Amino acid sequence: MASILIIDDERAIRNVLKEILTNEGYKVDEAVDGEEGLKKFTSGNYDLILCDIKMPKVDGIEFLQQANAINPDVPIIIISGHGNIETAVDAVKKGAYDYISKPPDLNRMLITIRNAMDKTNLVKETKVLKRRASKVQEIIGESDPIKKIKDTIEKVAVTDARVLVTGENGSGKELVARWLHEKSNRRDNQIVEVNCAAIPSELIESELFGHEKGSFTSAIKQRIGKFEQANGGTLFLDEIGDMSLSAQAKVLRALQEGKITRVGGDKEIAVDVRVVAATNKDLLQEVEAKNFRLDLYHRLGVILIHVPSLNERRGDIPLLVDKFLQDIALEYGQQPKTIDDAAMEALKKHNWTGNIRELRNVVERLIILSGKTITTNDIDSYVLLK
Repeated sequence: MASILIIDDERAIRNVLKEILTNEGYKVDEAVDGEEGLKKFTSGNYDLILCDIKMPKVDGIEFLQQANAINPDVPIIIISGHGNIETAVDAVKKGAYDYISKPPDLNRMLITIRNAMDKTNLVKETKVLKRRASKVQEIIGESDPIKKIKDTIEKVAVTDARVLVTGENGSGKELVARWLHEKSNRRDNQIVEVNCAAIPSELIESELFGHEKGSFTSAIKQRIGKFEQANGGTLFLDEIGDMSLSAQAKVLRALQEGKITRVGGDKEIAVDVRVVAATNKDLLQEVEAKNFRLDLYHRLGVILIHVPSLNERRGDIPLLVDKFLQDIALEYGQQPKTIDDAAMEALKKHNWTGNIRELRNVVERLIILSGKTITTNDIDSYVLLK
C-alpha cells in the first residue's frame, strides 16, 4: 500500500484529502506545517508528498528544498491557492513534481498522484537494474590495507602480470580480481571465473581446457574450456588451492607456453589469457604438504595481494554498513533505514568470521526485522544469536 503525507495548515483541506485518498486505497499521514512535515518525512517512509505553500514556521518552498536534499526520489506535489500560481510554477522549477490549485480538482489530483507514483516506481526499478547491470561493485574502505590494495590494483592492472590474491572466505578476493580486469587493457573482453573447489577433480581438466567429442563416456560433443573462453581476457581461478595436482601440471604448462590441449585431443591451441588466482589457503604450507606445486606457486604469484579480514579493518565497518543500508533499501524499494551510534559500535566489536559476506547478510536481516532506526536491542536480538 502506497503511503502519502499531506502537509497543510488548513484542517478542512487535510480532512477532505485524507478521506478521498484513503478511499482510493492509500495510506495517509498528516502534518500541520512544514516543520512537522520535515520531521515525519525524515523518519517515515513515504511514496509521495502533498504540500501546501503558505504555512507557518516552514513554508512549502523551504520544505521542498530540504526534502529534496534528503531524498530527491520522493515526488512532491504542491497545493497552491489561486493567487500563488507563479510561486507554484517556481516550485516546479525547484523540483516539485507538479502543482494543484485550491480548491483541488479531485480527478486531476488523482491522475497526477498516479502518474507521480508510476514515475517513482520506474525510477526505483531503473536504479536497481543499473546497479545489477554495473560491471563491478566499488571497493569500500579507507583503512590502510584497503588503500594499499587500491594502489596496487592501479599499478598492476594495466600490465599482464599474473596476480595471486589471498584472504579468508568472504573477504572480497573476487572483487579484487574483477577490478584488476576492469582497469586492465583487457576490459573489453570477458573475465571468466572458475571455482576450483566446486568442480570435481575428475572434471576440472575438462572445465579448464575443454574436451573433444568421445574423449570419455559422457563427452557427447566437443566442449570449449575456460582458457579458450577467456582468450583475450582474464581467467579468474578461484580457490586454486583445491585444484588437483594433475590439473596443476597442465595449468603450469599453459602458463609457460601459452598453449592448451583439450582432453582427448592432440592439437595445441594458443591462448592469450591473463590469469588471476585466489585462495583462502596458505599455499606455501600446501607446498610443504605436497598438495601444491612450488613451480606453479611462483608462476601465479608474480604479484601478491592479501585481502585483510573484516576483523583486521574494523574502521571500515561504518562505511560498509552505510553502503549496504543504501543498496539493500534500493533493491527492496524502501527508504534507507538508519542505525544509531551504539548499534554501530556493537557491529564494530562483533567477531566477523564470515567477513564482508556475513556483514551484508546481517545488515539485510536488520533491515527486514528492525524498526526505522536500528538499535542495540536489534543487534542483541538478530545478530548476537545465542
